[in-house]
Amino acid sequence: MEIRYVGGPTAVLEIGGVRLLTDPTFDAPGDYPIGDRALTKTAGPAVEADSLGPVDAVLLSHDQHPDNLDRAGRDFLASVPLVLSTGSAASRLGGQVRALPNWTSVTVGGGLEVTGVPAQHGPDGTEHLVGEVTGFVLRGDGLPTVYVSGDNASLDVVREIAGRVGPVDVALLFAGAARTPLVSGNLTLTSEDAVAAAEILQARYVVPLHFEHWAHFTEGRERVAEAFAGFGDRLRLLSPGDRTDFT
Repeated sequence: MEIRYVGGPTAVLEIGGVRLLTDPTFDAPGDYPIGDRALTKTAGPAVEADSLGPVDAVLLSHDQHPDNLDRAGRDFLASVPLVLSTGSAASRLGGQVRALPNWTSVTVGGGLEVTGVPAQHGPDGTEHLVGEVTGFVLRGDGLPTVYVSGDNASLDVVREIAGRVGPVDVALLFAGAARTPLVSGNLTLTSEDAVAAAEILQARYVVPLHFEHWAHFTEGRERVAEAFAGFGDRLRLLSPGDRTDFT
């Protein structure tokens, strides 16, 4: 298995001969409207969309926020045969976007099972404000078990996933303690909560994502590294454009 960090929530996963992309974001830095507000992007991707090569499927945690699916990301979806996401995203985007409800699975490629798992994009009781979000678990014979959190802020959700899936080999945790005026509280995991999530999942390796490149993140690279200081080589804190593999 190999992971290449593109930037923000976007990474290329190559596992069992299948190439997956998480939350496509390829726009340049700038302000991106969302309702009567805007999110500010501070850095562009390390890899342009037309340089990625073929992708078998996109794992789209949600479509309603521009820091998880931007304009160039939406254009990119048209080049991918399968996009797995929420029911809300499937109804809004149509085309090749397929809803993957919690605890249902689909096989991609020769034997990679992708399962939709819960995610909670903010404090309890805020889904009507932030919208539907999903995470993913990847499994297959002879393959590592991989958890992709999506924009999840709840350790209770992580406990539920760990209880049903068991230990994971690699946890891709969206962190950064994102905050906006929309809700009172964090929209994604704090660095300390990301450490707790990794421990709950008994993750052999952790790859933090979505903790930088947008102004609404309150905990960046330095804080993530500090929180995971005791993890040693188990932490794969990638710089944009870097790759890491797992054996």
